[in-house]
Amino acid sequence: MPDARPAATATAAMAGLFALAVAMGIGRFAFTPLLPVMLTDGLVDLASGSWLATANYIGYLVGALACTAHSRFTARSGRPPADSAGFVRAGLLATVVLTLGMALPVPAAWPTLRFLAGVASALVFVHTSGWCLARLAQLGRPALGGMIYVGPGAGIVVSGLLVGGIGWAGGGAATGWAVFAVLAAGLSALVWPVVRPGVVSAAPSATAPAGRMGLETTLFILAYGLSGFGYIITATFLPVIARGALPGSAWLDFFWPLLGAGVMAGAVLATRTPVHVDRRHALAVCYAVQAVGVVVGVWWPGVASFAIGSLLVGLPFTAISFFGMQEARRLSPAAPAGLMGLATAVYGVGQIAGPPLAAWLVGRSSVPAQGFSLAIDAAAASLVLGAALHVMLAWRWPASTR
Repeated sequence: MPDARPAATATAAMAGLFALAVAMGIGRFAFTPLLPVMLTDGLVDLASGSWLATANYIGYLVGALACTAHSRFTARSGRPPADSAGFVRAGLLATVVLTLGMALPVPAAWPTLRFLAGVASALVFVHTSGWCLARLAQLGRPALGGMIYVGPGAGIVVSGLLVGGIGWAGGGAATGWAVFAVLAAGLSALVWPVVRPGVVSAAPSATAPAGRMGLETTLFILAYGLSGFGYIITATFLPVIARGALPGSAWLDFFWPLLGAGVMAGAVLATRTPVHVDRRHALAVCYAVQAVGVVVGVWWPGVASFAIGSLLVGLPFTAISFFGMQEARRLSPAAPAGLMGLATAVYGVGQIAGPPLAAWLVGRSSVPAQGFSLAIDAAAASLVLGAALHVMLAWRWPASTR
């Protein structure tokens, strides 16, 4: 009888990839290439656009905290953890509906829609990570877990190219949101029959070992959270910054898809990282690469520097998530969803701070580029600090001694 595991492994990985493409590539980051279109259409200004982005990131924080609270409640009550498949399905359905809602000419509802889309994104991210990593481990291929993090990059590439095509065809922001809703629905339909209840057995809930819930875990969460602030200004305003630095360039519509291509490549490379490599060392390298990426286009404006910067910001983006979730599972093997959710929540705090800081600095600067440059410098500094923390953690608490 032929071994069905290779097919099941590929199916699980692709389902996770599609789920994260919907939740992250569309639910969260379709807004980035559409922001310049919304500005051109007169639907928002930079300040209100930044608050729409912030509403989404606040929702992401709330969703991550909800995951943590749910995990802790089930652990304390002694109940088995809920099947992640139900959360994934609910989040995907919500993303489709909320994305379609952004096509409606009701600006007063947009902050609420973006907030709820952030909640849905966090639910899908945490529970897709948990479901797929557990499923692939069950099938004996845990290293393939990195493949699911190709999804956000694929979503970013497609969203960027679609916005360029919609603009070329004369469509506006409303058309873009409607197209993304249809795409999200199609991808969710592919995920639905794979990510279903009962496929992954729920392990009894328990509290993580006491030795792993102290200073080491706290510093890991802080270091992981710094990367949220480090990348978010670029991930929110890259097309706007590029248009200000390179007005009229034929390459403007390609920097965001290039970032997505970097995300995809980085996720694939993450799966090739040897298992003996300390994930904190891998995280430190990722932070350093991203720090270079966020500053290069602003410090030395030009087509080549923006292209290189886009790739360098994208390469570590989901690799950071992959390595971070692996480290969370190592630190809290008995109840990983709780630590995953808490780390994701602190990451969300960093994301919330980025857009309003950038908008405030731009508003106070006579030249918008100067305001963005100051915000980018702060973002790079947070990544350097995060890298240093991960190196210190690996030195102070060597994984091999566990």
